[in-house]
Amino acid sequence: MRLSSSAVRLIIPAASLAVLLAAVFYMQPRAMSYTGLNLLFNLAVPIALATIAQMLIMSVNDLDLSMGAFVSFCACVAATFLQTSPAIGVLIFLGAIAVYAGIGVVIHLRQLPSIVVTLGMSFVWGGLAVLLLPSPGGAAPGWVRWLMTVKPPLVPMAIVASVIIAAVTHYVVMRSSFGVLIRGVGGNNRSVERAGWSVVGIRAAAYALAGLFAVLAGIALVGLTTAADANIALRYTLLSIAGVILGGGEFVGGRVSPIGAVIGALTLTLAGSFLSFMRISPDWQIGAQGAILIVVLALRLFLNRVEKREKNR
Repeated sequence: MRLSSSAVRLIIPAASLAVLLAAVFYMQPRAMSYTGLNLLFNLAVPIALATIAQMLIMSVNDLDLSMGAFVSFCACVAATFLQTSPAIGVLIFLGAIAVYAGIGVVIHLRQLPSIVVTLGMSFVWGGLAVLLLPSPGGAAPGWVRWLMTVKPPLVPMAIVASVIIAAVTHYVVMRSSFGVLIRGVGGNNRSVERAGWSVVGIRAAAYALAGLFAVLAGIALVGLTTAADANIALRYTLLSIAGVILGGGEFVGGRVSPIGAVIGALTLTLAGSFLSFMRISPDWQIGAQGAILIVVLALRLFLNRVEKREKNR
């Protein structure tokens, strides 16, 4: 039975996660426990949320280079205003989401490169984060801390939350009419416009939804770290892009996979957590994550070529 290209894009990241997890269990059998899995996937939730946010931007053929700075800003807001003045914190988050939607509109109407615009916005978000927290500090709201550290039975909270994130986003992006429109804009925005839909409105909605997931990533990160600083999530920009690509997404055409993106985020988290668990330098962690991405992309390219050869026969 011949597998579809979408199934192949999903199988590859799942297989890479399984192989890496098997290697971890082989080298550290004690990791094959509730506590071990909790340590390995401790930071999976904020990375998965940021990866989904990046996936939504990439689904409309854009790229967000401000993701890490924005998540850092949201973490600073969560550790300050959301803790001391929840109403003001919520208003700030709503305003930030509205700004994200506005960015999508400006990029489309002015036909600006998303890379340039979002790179500029990264300095804006970074500056605002420094104004909020010039030095590391703040505190996580009690309910956020409880939510991120609760211990459900059988499997850790990080895995449960990742499954929920994958299921919800799969329905929104792949099953709902809204998701069809987003992917349609990424694939052929002219056909969407001919069908009577507003491309500007759809792009604004996609950016706003991405902003919402990035806000959730910042809140979740504070719940795990209990504090924040202006540089707490700068690596999330590259991690989110790598997670989307690792999970079967592509830079053009609106081809994305929410489940694959979450699996990609889990794989990158596992690679970093395992190396930290082994007390290996963070520099090697970045190298290991890059090596995993290169291997998976090479495998996907090989399978795509095999599939094309079979079709041409």
